[in-house]
Amino acid sequence: MNTRYALGIDIGGSGIKGAIVDLKKGEFAVDRLRIPTPRPATPEAVAAIVKQIADHFSAELGDAPIGITVPAVVTHGITRSAANIDPSWVDAPAERIFEEALGRPITLVNDADAAGIAEVRWGAAKDHPGLVIVTTLGTGIGTAVIHKGVLIPNQELGHIEMNGADAEPQAAASVKDREELSYETWATERLQPYYERLEFLTWPDLIVVGGGVSKEAQKFLPLLKLKTPIVPAHLRNAAGIVGAAWLAVDRLANPDELKDLTPEDMKRMAPEKIKSEAKKAKKDKKK
Repeated sequence: MNTRYALGIDIGGSGIKGAIVDLKKGEFAVDRLRIPTPRPATPEAVAAIVKQIADHFSAELGDAPIGITVPAVVTHGITRSAANIDPSWVDAPAERIFEEALGRPITLVNDADAAGIAEVRWGAAKDHPGLVIVTTLGTGIGTAVIHKGVLIPNQELGHIEMNGADAEPQAAASVKDREELSYETWATERLQPYYERLEFLTWPDLIVVGGGVSKEAQKFLPLLKLKTPIVPAHLRNAAGIVGAAWLAVDRLANPDELKDLTPEDMKRMAPEKIKSEAKKAKKDKKK
């Protein structure tokens, strides 16, 4: 990829943040802009804020790609879930909504996936040759799975079973704050069983822990006893923006060939038919 700069925008529960990213360095090329997340945070309301951020950087951006993260599962431009944002995101054609608001193509990705790819390319797992799992501990637990530098998107491993129930409501950083747990109690009683279970199910070569709480990693990571090395993230709050920008440039080289097919199309087609129909849909869209 020859494109050096792209705009990354990270949609969070309280704020929407964006910056031009230098993809040779993996860092912001200009100061970021943050605007509070609207209430209610519907796709259309959020798209209006995203347009403000894109307009703010228009001089530096030019026709460079735009990548946007959202706290949701994203499949072929459709948001399938809604974490800490309005329920109207579920099954919304969110990528199209953003493209219409901005008047240009964009790449919409899961926020943990963006953070994960950033940590593998420039952060704590830079150039790691094996299986890396990046976890983001915050209001929930986001996860990204990267094998030999290739992202496997939308792996919702924060919701694996732990103690017979969903792990996220038991182990997220927000639980520590809400229940006023000490770092030691949180690490030994909540994080230890979560990461043990994650390790048993996936057998990674490295686990990276991100999210705001990672700046206090020395208070809890040394308490975890795992077979897998576990380290704090390096990029922290910049990771989502940086990763979104990189994934937007990657989309230029590796377009989503399934974006213009409906789920019904894919259910009834054999794999080779899906590929041919995807190419046909792409040609029809350009006409």
